[in-house]
Amino acid sequence: MKIRSRMLTKLAAWLVVKLAQTLFRTLKADIHASLPETNPYEYDGPERFLYCTWHDSLLIPVFGGKLKHTSTLVSKHQDGSYLAEAMQMVGIASIRGSSKRGGAEAMRKMFDEAKTKHITITPDGPRGPRRKMKAGIVFLASHSGRRIVPMAFACSRCWRPQGSWTDLVIPKPFSKIVLMSDTPIEIPPNLSRAELNRYTRLVEQRLDQLFEHAQALAEGREPPTAPKSDGIAAAA
Repeated sequence: MKIRSRMLTKLAAWLVVKLAQTLFRTLKADIHASLPETNPYEYDGPERFLYCTWHDSLLIPVFGGKLKHTSTLVSKHQDGSYLAEAMQMVGIASIRGSSKRGGAEAMRKMFDEAKTKHITITPDGPRGPRRKMKAGIVFLASHSGRRIVPMAFACSRCWRPQGSWTDLVIPKPFSKIVLMSDTPIEIPPNLSRAELNRYTRLVEQRLDQLFEHAQALAEGREPPTAPKSDGIAAAA
């Protein structure tokens, strides 16, 4: 049953936030930032980035620390209403929209917000396909001049309830979580459709590689080779 009442939505979000905050106090967090300025919990300098991560890891960045100067794209579906309310309670602004509902309006809002804030996007969205990147963040980077920072989150032990949130990862109490940021990615301006698709696939590849690295660290395994740029311009 879907909750349509704003008051009930806020109450449900409040309960989720309190439960998540209690859970995350039991976790051991290990943060790996490629550069000091790509640590979204510590960096307070002038540059703003476009952060991207897969939707199934969403809980970890939201509750793994206090994000600074951040707005997040959230769908207009009812699930998104719970998420928007929860994020507001932890100090994260929401931009409502998706590729199917309110996409153009959300993109205009992101262009405006990117002038002063970091924008965080889950480019596979709540409806999937799981871990398949849509082109929106690359389009935004190309036209705003902001660099993309892939973010990966993993945990040593977790639950993965099945449902519309694409196997959402919920860390188990007293487990270890790993939070990783990659090197910022430069996206050229005025991309053609073919170039847009190419860069989208390359960013997707970098994100997948980073998640493999983070999962290995969370499980205490030797991580694979560090992610490669594979033709993407990345800041040194």
